[in-house]
Amino acid sequence: MSLTIAQKIISSHLLSGDMTPGSEIGLRIDQTLTQDATGTMAYLALENIGIPRVKTEKSIAYIDHNTLQCGFENADDHRYIQSVARKYGVFYSRPGNGICHQVHLERFGKPGKTLIGSDSHTPTAGGLGMLAMGAGGMDVAVAMGGGAYYITMPKMYKVNLTGKLSPWVTAKDVSLEILRILSVKGGVGAIIEWGGEGVKTLSVPERATITNMGAELGATTSIFPSDEITRDFLRAQGREEDFTPLESDPGAEYDRIINIDLSALEPLVACPHSPDNVAPVKEKGDIAVSQVCIGSCTNSSLRDMLRVAAILKGKRIADSVSLSISPGTRQVLSMLSSCGALSDLIAAGARILECACGPCIGMGFSPVSGGVSVRTFNRNFEGRSGTKDGQVYLASPETAAAAALTGRLTDPRTLGAYPDVTLPESFLVDDGGVIAPAPAEEAKDLAVERGPNIKPFPKGEPLPDNMTLPVSLKVGDNITTDHIMPAGAKVLPFRSNIPKMSEFCFGVCDEAFPQRAQEMGRSCIVGGANYGQGSSREHAALVPLYLGVRAVIAQSFARIHAANLINAGILPLTFERPEDYEKLAQGSTLIFTGLHAGVPTGRITAPIEGTDEIISFLCQLTERQISILRCGGLLNYTREAGK
Repeated sequence: MSLTIAQKIISSHLLSGDMTPGSEIGLRIDQTLTQDATGTMAYLALENIGIPRVKTEKSIAYIDHNTLQCGFENADDHRYIQSVARKYGVFYSRPGNGICHQVHLERFGKPGKTLIGSDSHTPTAGGLGMLAMGAGGMDVAVAMGGGAYYITMPKMYKVNLTGKLSPWVTAKDVSLEILRILSVKGGVGAIIEWGGEGVKTLSVPERATITNMGAELGATTSIFPSDEITRDFLRAQGREEDFTPLESDPGAEYDRIINIDLSALEPLVACPHSPDNVAPVKEKGDIAVSQVCIGSCTNSSLRDMLRVAAILKGKRIADSVSLSISPGTRQVLSMLSSCGALSDLIAAGARILECACGPCIGMGFSPVSGGVSVRTFNRNFEGRSGTKDGQVYLASPETAAAAALTGRLTDPRTLGAYPDVTLPESFLVDDGGVIAPAPAEEAKDLAVERGPNIKPFPKGEPLPDNMTLPVSLKVGDNITTDHIMPAGAKVLPFRSNIPKMSEFCFGVCDEAFPQRAQEMGRSCIVGGANYGQGSSREHAALVPLYLGVRAVIAQSFARIHAANLINAGILPLTFERPEDYEKLAQGSTLIFTGLHAGVPTGRITAPIEGTDEIISFLCQLTERQISILRCGGLLNYTREAGK
């Protein structure tokens, strides 16, 4: 049988199930990563499971999100993560060492291996030929404990690349082009493999930009072949021994094939407030720009930074613009410094920020009220920047640099000759920012350090047979996890404090929701299509759980969020008839009976209290997922399975 790249890796890691699209499979996981905004909950879950030591080949805890120390909360969480990592066998990447996905690409990713991370942009490592997927923190904890990671066997999409990128056109424009083709939900249920002759023209950092933004398609993951370009990248990082060649078989079959001619692309931009709201830069007209941000896990490689430095060299940014530069890793920052490019950036007027996520997650550098910010990031959801009415455009580093120089949204091709950038044959290798765990014998006697901001993990309840649930909130399509559980400097410090975080739940949609949900006791939420897209943050399930939400009803769900709801013990339901969405309003009450018998059939009904309406819902769950709900969540299920 001819296999795709992803099918080859799945086949070699398959622990349960079969590779029939739509069926549940369990995979052996080689590596895991966490970051500090989701890591505290992942490690609290790991402690709850009760295993003494992680069982993966390598697990790394990165500190890259909550690096603003405006109070004790973030520092305490970092101390907790470092202590639990040392005890349980996890490597710890210190604050300032870099963004998890960029560091992992440089130092730890291996072709042909499996990786899950408690961050939706974990597919970045697909640029190296890894099967890398975003997951909820509880799923990561189970994988660290040696358990399988379960997904629905995806469909296989192939993007054939031909030609070569023209000057001033970049991998970011390729990402925006596929978003224009597929939309933010067009990749749901699929793995996207990139191939064709055009792949040979793309470096690993460029490939990683493309796989990073595959998360915005809703795809399970994205992956490139592992070829001589991959070998060259690993050799430059001093780890050629990690190279494994990997490509699809000549007769491999795909559910959909998309063709993109790289030479036909032009500079693109994603307009507010969605990554798929894409248009050519030249068609957007004369838009004044007040802020430019260059960095994030999408575009913070040495290649990206050297290109920006070359564009800005000898010039000054516009008086109206504030420019931030966030190098992806300490390696990138050090090499910028040693070659003089950092001085060029500073001389141009850039503000150099820490090697961290920073503005991308709303941690500082928010734009002015109503201001236009051009960012090389992956998401431009409303309010994510920290300014509710900020107008965020997503663009390539080249387009961002052009905006910084002109003060307007500018087609970078108008800047003249495209500057040449040559990458070094070897990179500066210094892993001093990564702390190894304690030896197993020593670790047994180590204590885990907890600050007052770390609260107990919320406990799920077993699925009852009968539930009367008022609708505490009704929302529309494409509700993101940023809507459900906002990011930013005001909220992120409380990621390990669910009671405090609950005060901000759905604040973007309805500030009265938290109090209303608590007053209702038990309730349900009604949503439209693609509910829960975006970040993998399981807080978007755990906080509603804390507020009494027992079911979420939607037209459709994003993959990771649906899994997080089940892991939290919340019942995810979809409308059997899409038009029934209109029959429910905030304050409607649904009466569920006989759930224990009904859920395994995949279809349940519930009358709307006080009316003659009966609504049919689909709950297409696996036996394992049903067992998780009956136990009251993944942690309870895992503990029961271990007895």
